[in-house]
Amino acid sequence: MFAFLPFVSTARALRKQEVHRTNNQGARLVLVTRKSKDTYFCEIADLVSSRSTCLRNKVGAVLVKESQILSTGYNGAPTGLPHCDEVGCIREKLKVPPGERHELCRGLHAEQNAIIQAAYHGVSVKGAKMYCTTKPCSICTKMLINAGITEIIYIEPYKDELAAQLLKESDLEVRRVKIKRKYGRTARNRK
Repeated sequence: MFAFLPFVSTARALRKQEVHRTNNQGARLVLVTRKSKDTYFCEIADLVSSRSTCLRNKVGAVLVKESQILSTGYNGAPTGLPHCDEVGCIREKLKVPPGERHELCRGLHAEQNAIIQAAYHGVSVKGAKMYCTTKPCSICTKMLINAGITEIIYIEPYKDELAAQLLKESDLEVRRVKIKRKYGRTARNRK
């Protein structure tokens, strides 16, 4: 889908997505391409990750059904409890490698928080898609399967052999969307 807009300064903000054309009357036009829905919702998940208080990996998640956002979540401590950015990371103190011993963390994962937020507000997530900044771990994968999620779309991989096996055995579709993250720290660039 393309839209033709007069060349104005507001269109300059779309520079990466615009192509300049001239119509048959010689007027300058800007051809603007729309982002795909996958890119759009993955970028929202990335923005949601900016609320994370995790010191290791800022993750965001968005539950979407019929192109409507149902809920969002990011990783962090339970409501009302001190966050890791206030009291430190248990996993760092215990030198727990990424992908192991998920129970040794004071935070909830982004996917878990998105499901909890939907439930808290009485919104069914059955049949929804999960957009997340990082491929879900085995615990979140089990939750997504049981919640009736139909598809997982993620930005960055996460090595978890059990999650990979569970996804193979399930009916969940899984896809990666390669976009550059703007928010949050990832496993590749943490200290």
